[in-house]
Amino acid sequence: MPALYIGHGAPPLLDDPLWSGQLASWAQDLPRPTAILIVSAHWESAPVTLSANGAPLVYDFGGFAPRYYQMTYETPDATALAQRVAAMMPATEPVHQHAGRGLDHGAWVPLKIMYPDGDIPVLQMSLPTSDPTRLLELGKRLRPLRDEGVLIIGSGFLTHGLPFLTDWRLDAAAPGWSKDFDAWAADALSRGDVDALANYRAEAPGMPYSHPTVEHYTPLFVTLGASTDPETPGEQVIDGFWMGLSKRSLQVA
Repeated sequence: MPALYIGHGAPPLLDDPLWSGQLASWAQDLPRPTAILIVSAHWESAPVTLSANGAPLVYDFGGFAPRYYQMTYETPDATALAQRVAAMMPATEPVHQHAGRGLDHGAWVPLKIMYPDGDIPVLQMSLPTSDPTRLLELGKRLRPLRDEGVLIIGSGFLTHGLPFLTDWRLDAAAPGWSKDFDAWAADALSRGDVDALANYRAEAPGMPYSHPTVEHYTPLFVTLGASTDPETPGEQVIDGFWMGLSKRSLQVA
């Protein structure tokens, strides 16, 4: 299986025919996963923590239509994958099994589009750090899962300067800081320049407006770490903007 970095949007993504169509088409072009392991920007917790089977979805958003808070996404038991992931971690980094946390919207919103039948086991892993080096190493440990048919997904948003948005339409023009960061990242990704991507605080234009907090960017490094060679450029499958934020998404082999 490849590994993906996707922009997950917000619940209204489910009603956006363009972006949802892009995600659905992408999923159809992939081999069918045996299971999905997803790391979302919306669950930062150390040590590494895993979601619970059968737990209710996390509706970690506000101000949207009531129907979004009634949505469900039931998937098969992912216990076997959870046990496999725990066994892959070194003794110095124990894995915690959360007793009651389900998938947050960084996981279930895009997955409802990509795999609407909900017939693939899904396990969510917490984002344990914002350090790119450590996240690359985490992805490297998870890499063997790809040979077992597991789809590894880092879920974030390539730009996420929500406090600085002034136009909340889905087709709003992208602010300069969002366009600049997106162009810089697209270039670095096209060259496989992992060092530049990791040094984004100093090198990327549009900072810190594009990422006043960095949790939507850093899942990228789990994806790159899980690739066969992080410095081999992946395929930038989706680009463009949504509410002025970059939805650029990546597939690596």
